[in-house]
Amino acid sequence: MQKTVYEDYKYSMQDTGNIYVGCKYTFEELLNAEDILFKFRLIVQHYILPEADPEDTLESHLYYLAPDSFLVKIYRQMKARVRVNVIEEKKPFFGKAGGAGKKKYVTRLLTVEELAKIPPKEKEKRGYVIQELRVSKLALVTLV
Repeated sequence: MQKTVYEDYKYSMQDTGNIYVGCKYTFEELLNAEDILFKFRLIVQHYILPEADPEDTLESHLYYLAPDSFLVKIYRQMKARVRVNVIEEKKPFFGKAGGAGKKKYVTRLLTVEELAKIPPKEKEKRGYVIQELRVSKLALVTLV
């Protein structure tokens, strides 16, 4: 039996101000990925990994992050934002027949604090899918 590897959302990109990391990476893969900015990997190793399991994905880590966690403060210092897909119901126009509106996924950009404040039950109910972590390069320079 052949094991298939899910490679979607395992990427890293950079522009002049930010780095973008796909959330399907495990922390172990993040630390071993040479294409991810060294400073980001250093912060993951020193601050995030002691409070997380190396086999956790970045997605599950952010999904279940407690709002009063020290890691939320670290992400705030990095000016981190999370790109998520969430199911929203489009309201029908006034007077239109058909009752309830259509449900569709909408992409939102949230701070880690905003995401952590939403309980996991609510995230599950609303269909949150965490896609990407966006971190400011300038903010990375100020850490460590």
